[in-house]
Amino acid sequence: MKNIFLTIVIPCYNEEANLKRGVLSEVRSFLKAKDFSWEVIVSDDGSTDESRELARKEIKNWRNFKLLENSHAGKPSALWSGIKVSKGTFVLFSDMDQSTPIGEIDKLLPLIKVSNVVIGSRGLGRKNFPLYRKIGAVVFMKLRKFMILSEINDTQCGFKLFNRKLVMKAFSKLGVLNKEEEVRGWKVTSYDVELLHILKKMGAKIKEVEVSWNDKDISKSKGGGVVCYILESKEMLNQIIRVKINDTKGLYRYTKHI
Repeated sequence: MKNIFLTIVIPCYNEEANLKRGVLSEVRSFLKAKDFSWEVIVSDDGSTDESRELARKEIKNWRNFKLLENSHAGKPSALWSGIKVSKGTFVLFSDMDQSTPIGEIDKLLPLIKVSNVVIGSRGLGRKNFPLYRKIGAVVFMKLRKFMILSEINDTQCGFKLFNRKLVMKAFSKLGVLNKEEEVRGWKVTSYDVELLHILKKMGAKIKEVEVSWNDKDISKSKGGGVVCYILESKEMLNQIIRVKINDTKGLYRYTKHI
């Protein structure tokens, strides 16, 4: 298919439970009713459960769906694999659990023609989020805004829409893609912060839009719990500090592309 309007990249790691509840069918049903051309790329990050096989079987006879079978390297790497083979004028990141349902794209699309980047914002209510994660989200936001991207409230929402050519240039510059280290579990990182900061430095207009969000993730094999959350939060904070240091050193002085 030529001249695709929208590519949806859905990263996948041990999403067996979410796949069994029909999330991909929901995405397909919504998109089939649209009058624009689209494609969906499910980018599997070396799942150790039945995710890859379930996705392969479900989309086997679906037009415009593609499965990428990657080695395990973390969420940023899975997204990058999807971006590199995308054909849409615009690219949407959407999480497999559909905590932000695909229908929320209707709020973002009208703005993409005037902004180069439109990102979802979950607010602080965050239905079904454990209390410790709600508190952590507030602390993270305040620390991050103090250091970088003070004008953005929610950098971590997985629902983001980009001009494809622009996000391809920006994503290729991410430091996390160039770090060689062993990846265990669903490594998310705070790549969003660096990506948005790079886009800003490239001259992108970034619009933040509040979207519906209700934690629907029922996967139990990605790793989690309080201890894991604390360790992940510490790592994410270290990454933000690294971005701030890099910015101070002038490492993000890119030629503006806008």
